[in-house]
Amino acid sequence: MAGSPISPAVWLTFIKGLLVALCIAAALPAAANTGVNWFDEAAAASSSAPPSIRINLSEQKAYFYKGSRLVGVSFVSSGKSGFRTSPGHFRVLAKRPNHRSSIYGSFVDRNTGRVVKADVDTRKHRRPPGTYYRGAKMNYYIRFNGGIGLHASGHVPRYPASHGCVRMPPHMARKFFQYSRVGMPVRVSY
Repeated sequence: MAGSPISPAVWLTFIKGLLVALCIAAALPAAANTGVNWFDEAAAASSSAPPSIRINLSEQKAYFYKGSRLVGVSFVSSGKSGFRTSPGHFRVLAKRPNHRSSIYGSFVDRNTGRVVKADVDTRKHRRPPGTYYRGAKMNYYIRFNGGIGLHASGHVPRYPASHGCVRMPPHMARKFFQYSRVGMPVRVSY
């Protein structure tokens, strides 16, 4: 009947069903194809399977696996034209939580701390007198090919924009860093 009140028992059943549905939805890695960064820390922590990372340059995404199980997906920004990230099969060579670039950064005034010149390439630019070089932050750096690696960045435009490294949102770089191991495979492909 229209206008009759809903009994408390019916409301309780409805709320329980809604909570179950939300819990099930939260547990599924459906976000892998929806354009959302995600990482299943419980699955990564509980699995004894070997970790691996796959980077798809066409998709501008990185995938973290434990064995054959996908446990995380992140948007990335790889190397731009002239600095393309090389495809291939690599291994993690080193991990550094608070790394700074030895090539790209800024010249900073020694007295004021003001950036005098940004976007410096130490191989091309000479340091002006009264300044020092400050390398660009590359936190949660996972090096896998020479000086190339995955790292956190505040600028991840979902298209190639870096000097060759693979940029990731900071919260995702931290998770990939936490569960990666030196020696684990990294596959970069198109």
